[in-house]
Amino acid sequence: MLRFERRKDCTIETSREKNRSIHGRVRLLAMYSVTKRIDFCYGHRLLDYDGICKHPHGHNAVAEIEVRTDALDTRNMVVDFSDIKRIVKGWIDRELDHKMILRRDDPLVEPLRALGEPMYLLESNPTVERIAKLIYEQGRELLGSVEQLRAPALAAGKYSLHWSVKTMSGTDLLEGDIPFSVGN
Repeated sequence: MLRFERRKDCTIETSREKNRSIHGRVRLLAMYSVTKRIDFCYGHRLLDYDGICKHPHGHNAVAEIEVRTDALDTRNMVVDFSDIKRIVKGWIDRELDHKMILRRDDPLVEPLRALGEPMYLLESNPTVERIAKLIYEQGRELLGSVEQLRAPALAAGKYSLHWSVKTMSGTDLLEGDIPFSVGN
């Protein structure tokens, strides 16, 4: 019979009751994750494109921010959802939600500016992939600093902010990790 015993250092000691000379130690790496879904709306159009997206139109979009770690903080949380909401959703709400996202040289920029319409301007066509990359880059910058996540509540350990920006159907457009350590 194989027996498992969890130790305080997160290792598992195994032994066979019939033959006590067979011992092994295995380190279990538990992975915890939480995902915050951020819904927003935007308009755009694509220049130098022959499809229907060359006309101004709008979308409902979803950005999913997943945070993963192998240790919970002192509150038994991966991260407080209110931190993600405050930092990332706050940026999306201020900069992208209900705005026209256009290429900087789009002829619509000046007329919309004259009308006082809200816009976010990019150097390249605002494809869904480019918008995903923008959210990813901003998220890395905004969440890349542990202080932004109220670090005193994080337990010592290695953490990884895993980003995934998805389409409405759930397809990953862009993902990546921001590794960081606390107290190591």
